[in-house]
Amino acid sequence: MISNQKQNPIAALFRHQIVIPIAALLLLTIFNVLRDTSFFEVTLKNNSAGNPVLAGNLISVLDNGSELAILAIGMTLVTAACGGQDISVGATAVIAGSVVMRILSGGEASADVVHAPIIIAFLVCCLAAMACGAFNGMMVSVFRIQPMVATLIMFTAGRSIAGWINENKSIAITDPNFAIAGTFIPGIPVPTPVFIALICFIITWAILKFTNLGLYVQAVGINEKTSRLNGLNPTLIKFGTFVLLGLCVAVVGFIKVSRNGTINYSVVAKDIEMDAILAVALGGNALSGGKFNMPASILGAYVIQYLTTTLYAMEVQATALPAYKAVVVIALVVLSAPKVRDSVSGLFRKMSPAKQSGGAA
Repeated sequence: MISNQKQNPIAALFRHQIVIPIAALLLLTIFNVLRDTSFFEVTLKNNSAGNPVLAGNLISVLDNGSELAILAIGMTLVTAACGGQDISVGATAVIAGSVVMRILSGGEASADVVHAPIIIAFLVCCLAAMACGAFNGMMVSVFRIQPMVATLIMFTAGRSIAGWINENKSIAITDPNFAIAGTFIPGIPVPTPVFIALICFIITWAILKFTNLGLYVQAVGINEKTSRLNGLNPTLIKFGTFVLLGLCVAVVGFIKVSRNGTINYSVVAKDIEMDAILAVALGGNALSGGKFNMPASILGAYVIQYLTTTLYAMEVQATALPAYKAVVVIALVVLSAPKVRDSVSGLFRKMSPAKQSGGAA
């Protein structure tokens, strides 16, 4: 007798990593529809420069969520390869932003025009952030320090280093050309960070599609010894993921200072590392390393920002925001855990009787 069991489609659905962030997105949408439909209003208004731009909560989610999504790309690779997380991305973003302000201001406390090409400042900030990533990568891959402990060094010292770069001066740059990366391109009503994030997504998709990077990262994360026996260099791969994360952090740091036009060393990108880690977890990726789903991490980042914007719309006090956010995020992360997804999938399989067909051999 030969029996074939047809899997319950709902059970199969719950085994996909991207289901949880999609479900969270739908739940937040339903909640906001029932609470206040004006949450979804998008209007066209003039900004301070007199250009028509889109405004509304959804635009805010796309705008601010883009920074978190870019970070989630690098954090996903580090988590998958190393089985740990980088908690220094916020501090490194401030270092990158401080480098940008130093170059463009020419060392002055205030500048009406930039003193150097903006592209040069961006490239130098990329090198600075990638150097920080290389330091973290060396501590993890060469000296084999647990990632969260290794990156605690930069987490502790990063903001002080950023302040030292500009002699602790609150640099301000009012050149409208510098503000474009963090605000709007004149004549285009969609925030510039949305386009920057889209470019990052396309580049990441192309790299994972047409190279073996994703396969190598997963192989090292699943079993480092086996990957080495198969000709891979786990040390180099782990080191490389931290450098790539540094590049993502540089982009975010550049957007941050461009958006604000100034830099506050203790406030810029504060706690963004926690949101980046939560985005990876919410995407259903195991924080212990191994297989990963990049689209799920990116979607998880926008869900985190969607939740933050919803809480602001509810006029939750800033001091209480982390507590409300933590309760919801813990529930989402627990539901996104592979063990929970497997349990739910098994429950639906039991609820659906197996269909059998038999034949004599």
